Amino acid sequence: MFNKLKTAFAALAIAASASFACSAQQGLSDPMTKAMMDVYQQELDANPKAYDIYFRRANEYYKFDQYLRALSDIDNAINYAPADDTDMLFQCYSLRGDIYQMLGKHEDALADFTEALRLDPTSFMALYQKGNSEYELGRYADAKASYNRLRSYNGRSAEALTGLARVAVKENNLGLASQYMDDAVAMMPSDSDIYVRRSSVRRMLGDNTGAVDDLIMAISIDSNPKAFQELINVSNSDYPAVITALSNAIHQAPEQGMFYYIRGVIAQAHDHFPSAIADFRKLIDENMYNYAGIYASLGECYYALCDFPAALENINHAIGMTSENGEYFIALARVYRAQDRLDDAMRAIGSALEKVTDRTAAITEKGRILYSQKQYDEAAGLFGELTIDHPDDPMNYLLRAWATIAADNGKSGNALAIYRRMLEQDVNTSLPSSYHGFPLLFTGKKEEAIKWAEELLRDNRDTDGSLNYLCACLYAQADETDKAFDCLETALNKGYANKYRITLADDARVSLAPLRTSPRLTRLLSNYSYIFE
Repeated sequence: MFNKLKTAFAALAIAASASFACSAQQGLSDPMTKAMMDVYQQELDANPKAYDIYFRRANEYYKFDQYLRALSDIDNAINYAPADDTDMLFQCYSLRGDIYQMLGKHEDALADFTEALRLDPTSFMALYQKGNSEYELGRYADAKASYNRLRSYNGRSAEALTGLARVAVKENNLGLASQYMDDAVAMMPSDSDIYVRRSSVRRMLGDNTGAVDDLIMAISIDSNPKAFQELINVSNSDYPAVITALSNAIHQAPEQGMFYYIRGVIAQAHDHFPSAIADFRKLIDENMYNYAGIYASLGECYYALCDFPAALENINHAIGMTSENGEYFIALARVYRAQDRLDDAMRAIGSALEKVTDRTAAITEKGRILYSQKQYDEAAGLFGELTIDHPDDPMNYLLRAWATIAADNGKSGNALAIYRRMLEQDVNTSLPSSYHGFPLLFTGKKEEAIKWAEELLRDNRDTDGSLNYLCACLYAQADETDKAFDCLETALNKGYANKYRITLADDARVSLAPLRTSPRLTRLLSNYSYIFE
């Protein structure tokens, strides 16, 4: 619920990097690449000291992220290269420095870039990488000197400016860092990475609007995956700023389906489902995008709004387009469970478990289905496995305790031990995702639990209503009915539209279940019915 990195947007955010990683893995097995590597090996078999061949092969390994293999070859190239072939040695030390950087061995990288500069004192890239190594080692004065030396070579060096900006941030001179990044953008207006870096500085300065504008520009240039991820991060702290900026981008380029999709997925991640549905429907109806993931996202949105027929229609459409995506079967299982079609739900989750790589979400859903089937021991066992495999996720403990109480016929002894273990975990209890107030409440520490909720509301911005919903759940479970309704109304006023959670869900007792018999809830939902439409 409070993990904003929902599956759909997480997939979007890493799409480019995942694609690159996949191509890198496939690269070495590509017929032409494989043939070339075979030739290199044949030449080395004939002449084991052919340093130029080692260098070329090291380059290929480096290109395909095979850093240890690249390191072995470049070591041989340096060992066998004659001292008078300074050009080759320069290239070898430069490449090995790059490899060491990728391996996180910055002292070794610095030594190699220093040697490369000895061989060619005019090398721009060796000097730049030397500065980067110094920066990574925390030698900021040395890094600044290297970057300033770059500027003396080329006053319009965007690399030097971004390096100096990073140092200025470390020196807590954000104004200077911002100036450097403005200059870098002016010099390289088509470089998406520079916009991403400037957005970070702008966020530090409290300029979320400017930061989001930079991220959208980066996405517009080349679908920069870092920009996607940073957009997620900003949306978690300033949802309205992200939505406003995306709306402006759509107004300026209404034909760009990508921005509708991003806005829809962010709205979905923040439980603003009608807005998400509108964007997804726009993509489909106007033939901008038409692929399985859109229909799956629509199905998840309709599920959250308790429109289960529409949810099934869209999820099954997604499965019909591609039946190998296990996540779609998890979504299908959730809808069936909400309809009390538990046998169908179990069949769907079985299909999911056959198809997914990461089985965590599928196992969690299977545990919920087992609970609904009153197979409490089996459910508690599955949730227990999750606490072992993922001990840092507090929800797993809450689910395990929830099922354990049912398995023990309402006795709380074993569940209390689980809640106490949760309280012992070394987690950041000030985060909503820690759920820290709930084990406090369920172990009889009501005042501490209420204090936790109060501090959450005081210390965190709630721009989408989800935080107030969480606190409403805690207050409801604590029999603080007025506080619960106050928080729920605030959540609804902010657009929180997860009708399923409000009216039906009771997973792990993080729910509004104690309020559902109250006419006050009926009236409140009626007053805010427009947010669900």
